[in-house]
Amino acid sequence: MNLATQIRGGLIVSCQAPADSPLAAPEIIAAMAKAAVLRGAVAVRINTPAHIQAVRRAVSVPIIGLWKQVLPEYPVYITPRFADALAVAAAGADVIALDATARSRPEPLQNLIQRIHDELGKPVMADIDSLESAEAAVAAGADWVGTTLFGYTATTAHTPPPSWSLLSQLVEHLSVPILCEGGIASPTMAAKALNLGAWAVVVGTDITGIDLKVQQYVQTLKARTIENSQP
Repeated sequence: MNLATQIRGGLIVSCQAPADSPLAAPEIIAAMAKAAVLRGAVAVRINTPAHIQAVRRAVSVPIIGLWKQVLPEYPVYITPRFADALAVAAAGADVIALDATARSRPEPLQNLIQRIHDELGKPVMADIDSLESAEAAVAAGADWVGTTLFGYTATTAHTPPPSWSLLSQLVEHLSVPILCEGGIASPTMAAKALNLGAWAVVVGTDITGIDLKVQQYVQTLKARTIENSQP
């Protein structure tokens, strides 16, 4: 069974944590991933070689691997270079996720995808923010497309994810598997993504994002307290 068939119609859990969080320890990320798989996740999405290596020892489902790298000269940060992809693959990832938006990048997208295919033998998940960037990624050889970066680029930051219209456009215009990722905050929303034609659904913050979820609760409660204290 190929990887795309393995994940079809399923839940992929993104197990990540901020670098300054106690949850960022590799063994804790691996425990999150194992818990997700034991409860039915068909795959996991993991950042950094160290975390991928730890998760690979804990689970046998497909790992979508990436390495977020902040490069001062370039806005792309999800696996921007072949060296990053090489480290992700060596750590045990089955699929390499990378930023495939139209923003400036250190290496041409087509060259990067071709090298991942030719030298690493891994499929590529293109994280995009628009139909145009998705079409360009597929033309460059991307195997899967994810809506991951909608809402996180300058041209989409005004609209919070998920974009149901973008998902529908991708499903209509592209023949590769489309993964809905970003902004999924309930099982009902995940089901809606599948109903719109998503191949699979990726959920991160709503399941594993303890740091961000706590911050959201605290900020909302503080705002409410201030509001109630006004004369």
